[in-house]
Amino acid sequence: MSKLVVLVLYMAFFYSLSFGQNYSVLKGIVVDENNQPLTGASILLNPIKTGMVTDINGQFVIDRLPKGSYIIDISFIGYKTHVDTILINKSISYKAQLEVANLSLHEVIVTDNYAENRKKEESLNVEIVNDTYLKQNLGGSLMNSLERLPGVTTIAIGSGQSKPVIRGLGFNRIVVVENNIKHEAQQWGTDHGLEIDQYAVDNIKVIKGPASLMYGSDAIGGVIDMKNRNLPTNNSFGGTLDLTGKTNNNLLGTSISLYGRKNWFFTNARATYINYADYKVPTDSVDIYSYRAALRNNYLRNTAGYEKNLHLTLGIIQNGFQSKLFVSTVNSKSGFFANAHGLEPRNVDAELHDQSNRDINYPYHNVNHLKVVNTTHYNWEHSKLEFDLGYQRNLRQEWSEYVSHGYMPPVFPGSLSFDPELEREFEKYVYSGNVKFSQQVNDKTDWMVGMNGELQDNKIDGRGFIIPEYNQFSLGAFVFAKYSFTERSRIQLGLRYDYGKIETSEYHDWFPSPVVENGSTSLQYLQRAGNIDRSFSNITWSLGYNYDLEHWSLKANIGKSFRIPIAKELAANGVNYHRFSYEVGNSDLSPEISYQLDLGVEYHSKQFAIGATPFLNYFSNYIYLNPSSEFDRLYGNGNQVFYYTESEVFRYGVEVHAHYKLLPNLQLGIISEYVYSEQLSGEKKGFTLPFSPPASIILNLRYQKRKMIFIENAYASFDYRITTLQNDIVPPEETTDGYQVVNLSFGGEIQFKNQKVNISMQVQNLLNTKYFNHTSYYRLINVPEPGRNFIVNVSVPFLGKI
Repeated sequence: MSKLVVLVLYMAFFYSLSFGQNYSVLKGIVVDENNQPLTGASILLNPIKTGMVTDINGQFVIDRLPKGSYIIDISFIGYKTHVDTILINKSISYKAQLEVANLSLHEVIVTDNYAENRKKEESLNVEIVNDTYLKQNLGGSLMNSLERLPGVTTIAIGSGQSKPVIRGLGFNRIVVVENNIKHEAQQWGTDHGLEIDQYAVDNIKVIKGPASLMYGSDAIGGVIDMKNRNLPTNNSFGGTLDLTGKTNNNLLGTSISLYGRKNWFFTNARATYINYADYKVPTDSVDIYSYRAALRNNYLRNTAGYEKNLHLTLGIIQNGFQSKLFVSTVNSKSGFFANAHGLEPRNVDAELHDQSNRDINYPYHNVNHLKVVNTTHYNWEHSKLEFDLGYQRNLRQEWSEYVSHGYMPPVFPGSLSFDPELEREFEKYVYSGNVKFSQQVNDKTDWMVGMNGELQDNKIDGRGFIIPEYNQFSLGAFVFAKYSFTERSRIQLGLRYDYGKIETSEYHDWFPSPVVENGSTSLQYLQRAGNIDRSFSNITWSLGYNYDLEHWSLKANIGKSFRIPIAKELAANGVNYHRFSYEVGNSDLSPEISYQLDLGVEYHSKQFAIGATPFLNYFSNYIYLNPSSEFDRLYGNGNQVFYYTESEVFRYGVEVHAHYKLLPNLQLGIISEYVYSEQLSGEKKGFTLPFSPPASIILNLRYQKRKMIFIENAYASFDYRITTLQNDIVPPEETTDGYQVVNLSFGGEIQFKNQKVNISMQVQNLLNTKYFNHTSYYRLINVPEPGRNFIVNVSVPFLGKI
């Protein structure tokens, strides 16, 4: 509670400095090529990020604006986004006439010129999406909704959970950021999804490649940077009601948001509830090693679940000052596929599980993630000072029936402090802080200096063990500069220092095991983990260059990244029931060091565009789980033993996107990706890395029209995804056959009198194809991907004046 009090006092202090300022009003109208008003055009004013939409007359009003220079960004589907710089030193009127846009495959991905400009300014390869893209590509989880982006895949965990993979790297090599604070949970676990409410996310930037310079140690593979809604316009209120349905797992979901702003104070609240049943696969049985498990009506038993989320935002905006307080709690309960938990698929009570496809029986997990974040910034004429504070508590509990393994007692003793059915519990407290100062020195030069810090306190409980309790501290400082030689040519460079410290606590079994010493046998509580105290530090750097021509865009970036080993890699010593493995850490591991070269080239004209983003990547000591010839007989009924080790690794790959305009409203496009990895040393020299995604290509046909009968901004899209055979594997992985999948999406806006309704529909896996995803957690036990799935999302926005 003391940390929360500090956050409140922190906000109150900065609020007290923000009053007594002078303001101006910006009034405007947005019209089309025929000078007719455009209703529902999106207005975004940067850098204060105040957003709104035009009314039925195409008009908008933004008041209480501090004097200064602003970038106004006006977008409307089917039109080129209008971007202009305006100087506000008094109240002004503004008119914007939008031009009809040329269709682009990336218009679904990069939805406005502001995003395009950000892509051009970044020397790393990035993708930027908004909530429109997310609703048109709604998946089982937020990360599933991003899978259509080139270079982005997921490690899937059933129908409702997944972890991001960027260019073949995942887990603790990808940083997920929400509202400027790094999201911290149990991302080391294969079966642990992200506790993020995808309805609450309005904007996502995906950085492909090492981004340790700005985001710290774990961003060695990339970043998923998420932001919640922009500021509402003054003296207004509104919200959105979202309704979602899916046929494959009979999902029903709803999320409602309410926002309002009165002068300097604004607020936003959201509540989300999702309930889903067991999901279907296009097969009536799955082969789990040598055992065939029958599936009733194609349902993957015990994969049902629900999600209950609440969000609250409070904030203040004054002249050159803005502060927001975000409070959220994400709660979920979902079952594990009953035949896949441990090595007991024959002992599953199929009759119990098959009584209902909505019940949640053992084994299952409960997850609660509480997050409190404050972001505050001051703006001067050419400078900006930013502060971020974060508090997180992640509680994850895994429940299953008590089963004796090895020397565990047949009957659970009643004298222990934990429930016999509590298999594992992980409780993490995280305290985070960022500070950044940036300045525009002149028209050519910008620079930034910053610092990030984080403290983690991790507790464990339950009858099972895989990682010990630990504390982790990290601190980093960086400097970054950008210089523009001309309007078309710019260079970026940065330097960062990181320090990290991790301490693990010893752990002993709660039951005795017989130990033979000097010919005599005694019962001992075996030590599974010892005390580890290690510190790490490193200097990383980045150098990038961008060059833009009328039809060409070129970029290059070279840099060094760094990642400290996590507690699981250093001190694991237990069964991972979800991977059928016994995992052992190595306390002598060195931090990972990576060097990467990123390139980008794009050509675009009125009819045709094509781009490629190749990369080269070298790890001097990549850390991974290496399978051995040993088998554990004490704790897991014969699981194969895996040891954490390190190896030199060389990786390269490329993403390609292209489109051709066939007709004024019709375009043909492709999105493709390829990644190659090879270990250059160690026992698996010559092998690839685990979870290496196969090459794939999406052939896309998209039709989009401003108005079709009574549907505005209508669209229809056809995706034909071809994924190649993946035979470049590392044991115990299996070769995964290639496959082809057809997906459809269509939708638009319907006006009911003065009320607009957005409808997005999808048909995923149209032909109900049986195929295996090589990066799926369930691939190890031959569970195919979900079958045909019809998805409908209805979004009803509403707004008014206070």
